[in-house]
Parts: sequence; structure tokens; C-alpha cells
Amino acid sequence: MTQIHVRARPGDVAESVLLPGDPNRARRIAEEYLEGATLYTEHRQLLGFTGTYRGVPVSVQTTGMGCPSAAIVTEELARLGAQTLIRVGTLGGATPVVKPADLVVATASVPNDGTTRQFLGGAPYAPAASFEVVEAAVRAARKLGVPHHVGLVMTEDAFYASTPEHAWLWASRGVLGFEMEASAIFLVAAQHGLRAGCLTACSNDIGDPQLVPDDVLAGGVDRMIRVALDAIVTLAGG
Repeated sequence: MTQIHVRARPGDVAESVLLPGDPNRARRIAEEYLEGATLYTEHRQLLGFTGTYRGVPVSVQTTGMGCPSAAIVTEELARLGAQTLIRVGTLGGATPVVKPADLVVATASVPNDGTTRQFLGGAPYAPAASFEVVEAAVRAARKLGVPHHVGLVMTEDAFYASTPEHAWLWASRGVLGFEMEASAIFLVAAQHGLRAGCLTACSNDIGDPQLVPDDVLAGGVDRMIRVALDAIVTLAGG
């Protein structure tokens, strides 16, 4: 049976899946990093591809922007047999410690979003990445010599609501940056007993409407993707 939004059947999706929000990034990963990648869905522009990386089957599945869409995709990937889900995207930095294009490996997310709140009925909860995924990502970053930070992020719904004051407050509580999907991915994965992680490249400082220069950000995204793929190989026993 195909899923409602991710129009794929069991067997189309690999056990290890990268989750970019942007369909163009999904296509780029498939074309530039995977071998033998084939398109298994393009419904609603939630592009999904499966190929291999260093002999390990890997899928790349678009989530769209925000927790509602990411939660739907994560749920349907679980039904399709995925076992390890790693978000690969961008975040706004909350602290000057996180430089433009730096890699941030999330250990957990402050769930400042409506999707996890609805799932949980408002109950307190700490959406966290799987230790194995964090460990594999950090090992890969160190091996590749990629500058990185490991710690807490915040997941939010309203992209333009964040202010420098908001960023400073949460930075004082240990938050490295703000993004829009991790908490829902972590929660839904946990509900299904799946491994999940979140890797992001810093695209801007909160309160600064200017993204980092395209070439700088592209370099950070490339490093993030390579770290994520190497982490998948490690998690697969390679």
C-alpha cells in the first residue's frame, strides 16, 4: 500500500534516510552524492530518491518546511520501513559562537512548535536525537575536519517572529540556534522506535535578514551532507 503523501511502497525507501526540507536540495543530494539514485516519488513536490553511498542504501526524502509537514513525512517513512532518519538543513544561529556555515549537530530540541504540543496534549517532553546518530555524526565531523558544535537547538513555527532578544535569551539557556523541523522528527521517530538526528548548517544570525553569502553557505551544506552520509555508513556497520 502506498502512503497518502509519500507516494511510495515498502522496498522503495532505504532503512537510512536523509531529510532535507527543500526539494531542490533533495535532488542535489541524489544527483551529486549518491550512486544509481532513482526517483520514487514526486507527489506534492515531496521528492524522494533512493541510491547508495559507499555501498550503503540511502534515501533522500523532502519534508517541506515546518513541523506539520515533517511529522507527516516522518510518520509515513516509518510505515515504509525506514529505521534511521537524519534531518539535513539550515538554522539561524543564536550565538556568535556559531559562525556562518558552521555545522550544528543537535542533541535535542526545545519544542516551541504546535505540532509536538498537539501530539503530546501539552504534556512536558524533551524531543531528543538518538545517541548513536549524534555519536556517528560527531565522529564523522572530526574525521573530515569539519568545524562543528554539538548541543541544543530550538524548533519554531514562525520564521519571522524570532528577534535578537529572543535569541539572546535562549542562547543563555544553551540553545545554539533555531530551525523548524527537528522536534517533530525526534518525537515521531521515538514513537516508532526509530533512530533520528538533526544536522544543520548555520545560514544566518537571528535578527539578521541577510543569509550568509551563497558560496559560503553552499560549502557548509556540502560539509553537512558529507558528515551525514559518513554517519550513515558508520551506523550501517561500514
